[in-house]
Amino acid sequence: MIQTLRRLSVGLVVLIVVTVISGADTVSEVFRRPPTGQIQVVALGDSVTSGSNCNCSAFPQMYGDQLQERGTTVGVQNLGVGGLDSSGLLQTLNQPNSPAEVATAAANVVLLTIGANDFGDHHDDVTSGQCSADCVSDEFEQLTVNLGKILTRIHALRDNKPTTILMTGYWNVFEDGDVAARQYPTSGRVASDQLTLRTNGAISAAAAADDATYVDIYTPFKDSSNITSLLASDGDHPNAAGHALIATVLLSATPNPLPSSSHQGG
Repeated sequence: MIQTLRRLSVGLVVLIVVTVISGADTVSEVFRRPPTGQIQVVALGDSVTSGSNCNCSAFPQMYGDQLQERGTTVGVQNLGVGGLDSSGLLQTLNQPNSPAEVATAAANVVLLTIGANDFGDHHDDVTSGQCSADCVSDEFEQLTVNLGKILTRIHALRDNKPTTILMTGYWNVFEDGDVAARQYPTSGRVASDQLTLRTNGAISAAAAADDATYVDIYTPFKDSSNITSLLASDGDHPNAAGHALIATVLLSATPNPLPSSSHQGG
């Protein structure tokens, strides 16, 4: 998710991914080429995926653990990167022999959470209530294009083999809960919610146009009795309970049985 003071450039993000530097806001794990003969899960996305500010097992590993309870050996590669936007992810997938390219080629399950950081430059305008839909029209158009290209690239890396692609939306592209209530006026919180719904709509449409599944995260978070109880102290990222909820929702959207594992190089 987006934090106002930590905009990472696309070039820096790509460098981080390619060189496989580990850390909470970089690559979540040092990449390992997974073994054959098991369900391979790769998680691609931003700091929600990486588990930023949670100090917990992020939702991709929770998901993998729950998936394994179906009786299948599961390997998980969490390549979430803090600050990553859709352009940055597309670049990493196009980088020869990058961790994202190699892991995606080997994965028959792809978890994809991307889009919130595309609007980072307008964080203050949106949360202050001064930004209409027009002020993010260019970014929204670019996100829509990038999502289609990302899905096309995933299929190319998979050589069009059966692949389960689960694309999550967001409960909020910016801060939420008590933190947002303290920091932003009502108009700003409404604008942030509207941008979130629009972003989720783009993600859902991209999934519908492709052989992918949109996974609604917005509804279960908003329907909780207290969304703050699902968020880290920054109000921007999930805490352990939030990650557990995302993992559970993802598992519910996962077909049973899954496509068989098929390893191939990047």
